[in-house]
Amino acid sequence: MTSVFEIRLQGLLDDRWAEWFDGLRIIPQPDGTTVLSGPVADQAALQGLLRRIADLGMTLLSVNTLEPGAP
Repeated sequence: MTSVFEIRLQGLLDDRWAEWFDGLRIIPQPDGTTVLSGPVADQAALQGLLRRIADLGMTLLSVNTLEPGAP
């Protein structure tokens, strides 16, 4: 079952990383963090995304599941 996640990272990424993160929206924040947001197919796909974040050496700040229909 696909769930919508919001993943917050320390540091800034731009849109050119969207393909690397399976098309998730990349939303740079004024506080120097980046939010990755969008649907993730399953737990295996989520774990893959988290490994990619680790591979980049970025600090993971939070992972949240969004309610259906949330912006």
